[in-house]
Amino acid sequence: MDAYQRVQAARKMGRPTGTDYISNIFSDFFEFHGDRRFGDDPAIIAGIARLDDMPVTVIAHEKGKTTKEKVLRNFGMAHPEGYRKALRLMKQAEKFGRPVICFVDTAGADCGIAAEERGQGQAIAENLMEMMALKVPIISVLIGEGGSGGALALAVADQVWMLENAVYSVISPEGCASILWKSPTKVKNASEALKLTAEDMLGLKIIERIIPENFGDFDWVYATLKGLLYETLAGLKGLPVETLLQNRYERFRRIGEYSE
Repeated sequence: MDAYQRVQAARKMGRPTGTDYISNIFSDFFEFHGDRRFGDDPAIIAGIARLDDMPVTVIAHEKGKTTKEKVLRNFGMAHPEGYRKALRLMKQAEKFGRPVICFVDTAGADCGIAAEERGQGQAIAENLMEMMALKVPIISVLIGEGGSGGALALAVADQVWMLENAVYSVISPEGCASILWKSPTKVKNASEALKLTAEDMLGLKIIERIIPENFGDFDWVYATLKGLLYETLAGLKGLPVETLLQNRYERFRRIGEYSE
């Protein structure tokens, strides 16, 4: 598939959302609500669970499935209180020594007036800063759309993985086409130029792993992810905190390196 076909696959109606991954990979999930500052944001689900016998904290964008649920969850576009809720759960995970797993699926953070009034940029920036220094392992998995800072706010991790048909970009193809070509008809050109596919991301060393979708067999995807998450987190948990943080720092410093 070409880049735009990957975008369409990432947005496809009926594609599993964050709640599907939580219910099929983890047991004993208990959801927490609210950021203790403003309110709760249904666009982000966060709570504690077990990955086999390993206690973990799980955070996920949730787009919703029905039209009513999509509207309730703002199509997975989180407000500041959503990112602050996520950070609250991350700091709780740090306190109790639980690894953090994030499932990313958003076209971007909410860009409405209310979100800006409540400090959207500051909330995202605070997540980036705090996740870089979080003293427990973090793995982020892009399961659909990974749009701009809304995705990055849950993707400062020790390892970032992408599903085969997920995408990750600084702006949507439609937004890019409207800026660079002044025309929505150039969305395919924009998709290619953005280098947003999982293969592109792996080649640029922005992610560590591509998870095959096995021709849409998501039961296989859940089982595969469960095993990989457990194995990888068990290894990361064995590292001294200083080593974990240094490796995370160096991971992001390597992005964008070039030589002449």
